Amino acid sequence: MTHAYIGMYSPAMARAPTTSDAFNAVAEPRRRAILDALAGGELSVGELAESLRVAQPVVSKHLRVLRDVNLVARRDDGRRRLYGLNGAGLRPIHDWVRRYEQSWSMAFDRMEMVLQRLDSEEGCQDGTGGGTAGPGHAPPG
Repeated sequence: MTHAYIGMYSPAMARAPTTSDAFNAVAEPRRRAILDALAGGELSVGELAESLRVAQPVVSKHLRVLRDVNLVARRDDGRRRLYGLNGAGLRPIHDWVRRYEQSWSMAFDRMEMVLQRLDSEEGCQDGTGGGTAGPGHAPPG
């Protein structure tokens, strides 16, 4: 069969929703923007909508997803519902990214060493011996 027959897929074997875990939930840019906004403290849906310049129902939809995966918590404050970050829910993402931090740091350290060596070699070739001029210094000449 060269083309997949759509009828061969059973509805009982439907794909899991893409928002079923924290990693998939934050894959959506607007949800990341909501998390960024909440990093400054609790906000209501209306405040988030105004800050992000999107309709309130859109914000509510995304907040629901973020709450379902435990990245955002809601609390009642009188008649208002305030939303804030849930640090425990963000922990798996933090832990996963942290595993790569050492690798990134080492790569940046190596890149800095290469750049310093190139800068030093450039200084030796142009006769200054000191590399390129730094900020606020006039080049030799």
